[in-house]
Amino acid sequence: MLEVSGLWTKAGGPVSLNVRPGEIVALRGPSGSGKSLILRAIADLDATEGSVLLNGIPRDRIPAPEWRKKVALVPAESGWWADRVGDHFADPDAARPLITSLGLDADALEWEVNRLSTGERQRLAIARALVHDPQVWLLDEPTAALDGNAARSTENVIREGCGRGAAILMVTHDPAQADRFATRSLFLADGRLSEMSAVQ
Repeated sequence: MLEVSGLWTKAGGPVSLNVRPGEIVALRGPSGSGKSLILRAIADLDATEGSVLLNGIPRDRIPAPEWRKKVALVPAESGWWADRVGDHFADPDAARPLITSLGLDADALEWEVNRLSTGERQRLAIARALVHDPQVWLLDEPTAALDGNAARSTENVIREGCGRGAAILMVTHDPAQADRFATRSLFLADGRLSEMSAVQ
């Protein structure tokens, strides 16, 4: 269970939300409203005020590297620091099944980063975050750069993670995706969250 209470970001607040294991919560709202900042704050990448707990344990009692494995953020634009894709994965063998389930070739680990399309970068960033089997997934527009088949493969991976008990908070600008995909939807405006009608 991810529990966020009284969280302030540069975009405002306070923001409070819960995401239960096996739940996909869509985070919606206009561009610039601060959705990505909420994900970064939960991931402990920005200095913020408020309380963030994982299964009742405060974030500040968990070492930051361990927290970011348990609570994994996939930003809209991922960072790459080496020339070869495989150099970004500590355990390439564990990553291969996840990479293929995202609709990429099994040899993608051998590719050069500079040959990747935007969509390939996004899916490989998802694989990089999820290979650690995090308890909480923070996904910022995970299918925005993907075509139909790639988006469906990615949604299937997210559904499978939900089925295994991951708690998933996903930013999306696509109302249709939220309606067909999310357990609940939250709407962010003027620094405040409001609950939208539940969808299945």
